[in-house]
Amino acid sequence: MAGTESEESFKVTDRRRRDDADEPERAVEIPKIETPKESRPDLHERRQAAPQAAPPPPASDRNLIGLFMMLAQSAMMALGEAPEPGMGKPRPNPQEAAALVDLLVLLREKTEGNRTPEENEVIGELIYDLQLRYINLTKHLAKPRGS
Repeated sequence: MAGTESEESFKVTDRRRRDDADEPERAVEIPKIETPKESRPDLHERRQAAPQAAPPPPASDRNLIGLFMMLAQSAMMALGEAPEPGMGKPRPNPQEAAALVDLLVLLREKTEGNRTPEENEVIGELIYDLQLRYINLTKHLAKPRGS
């Protein structure tokens, strides 16, 4: 295929504005590169060789409470109270924790009137608990050393 006139290509033209208006537009032709068919594994073979991803959880397991719990777990890790998988001692990140608590508060506001009583209870308790933990963390971090 290399060197034939019928080879497919596409043209790239740089049309960005420049301070130097005297410079003409530059065009570059980039040839289309075709991988020989014999070097590409068959789709079926690639699917066999690729690691299988875990199937998504059933729709009954994907719910609002699961989302609340996932965000709360991330907030706990950011508060330094839950160990991160594969990491050593957790290190507090108050800014991340505050952002996650704010996200839960936003979700509570935006889903108002569309939650079940159980979801109302869970999100209310999670936000309350995380806010108290955040306050305790910031008090602890604000204490002068040696006190």
